[in-house]
Amino acid sequence: MNNILSKWKAGLARTSKATFGQFATLFGATEITDDTWEKLEALLIHADVGVETTINILDKLEDRVDREGIIKECDLNVILREELRSHLDTPAAIDFPVKPTIILIVGVNGSGKTTTIAKLGKRFSSQGKQVILGAADTFRAAGVDQLEIWADRIDLPVISGQLGGDAGAVAFDTVQAAIARKSDIAIIDTAGRLHTRFNLMEELKKVHRVVGKALPGAPHAVWLVMDATTGQNALQQARAFKDAVNITGVILAKLDSSARGGMALAIQKELGLPILFAGLGEQPDDLQPFDADLFISGLIQE
Repeated sequence: MNNILSKWKAGLARTSKATFGQFATLFGATEITDDTWEKLEALLIHADVGVETTINILDKLEDRVDREGIIKECDLNVILREELRSHLDTPAAIDFPVKPTIILIVGVNGSGKTTTIAKLGKRFSSQGKQVILGAADTFRAAGVDQLEIWADRIDLPVISGQLGGDAGAVAFDTVQAAIARKSDIAIIDTAGRLHTRFNLMEELKKVHRVVGKALPGAPHAVWLVMDATTGQNALQQARAFKDAVNITGVILAKLDSSARGGMALAIQKELGLPILFAGLGEQPDDLQPFDADLFISGLIQE
């Protein structure tokens, strides 16, 4: 447990140092004033908690201060941690309802999808699951190659297509291969796309439909990989993907490279989506199941 806590603290060090670490200097022995609330609001927004979520947190904090008769800034620290924690859920353990379980991975260009898929494949295979990967990112020259290299490195089979080929066909073939090989899980990569490109979002919908034709009920999960370094800009992207292909969960990639870790609170408050995993480093085991308590401990480090 201590090793995992250390991993979370290391992964959130930039966010903690840039914003949440300043709470220690903000909360002194002086009385709470309007200036206290203004400073706290600025820090939360700077951490990319989001305006709507920040206002909600501050309203609840002020209500508690009034009800509990809190007058000193230093006493805000404990209730702030409690309030931040109340805005996050630790998701239920990932289960695989059918065999094969088909997982579609989506996201914008450069979000870290392919690397995340490799880490997921490694995690699930180490749990004794038979995993197959689908390289349906046929638009990017290095997309297929990158996943094939990862698949070879972690010793997993991969179904690939030709550059510029039909992504839906690759997805269909991946599902068929998963059925034929009696795989437990198929993880299908898709081309990164800007949410504002209508034709590409329509193509993603097509891939989603094709997977359902290959196996009724599939995909059983659609996970959105979000680049934590983009902060609030990623929320609008997420809304578009959610509308297009019914996102069921979020993976926060590159959290260790970001000073904007507060966006996790906005994701759950404003999108209503569970955060399933967080990328805390470059190694395969640095992709950790999201844990709200460890996340808060990493943000506000003592």
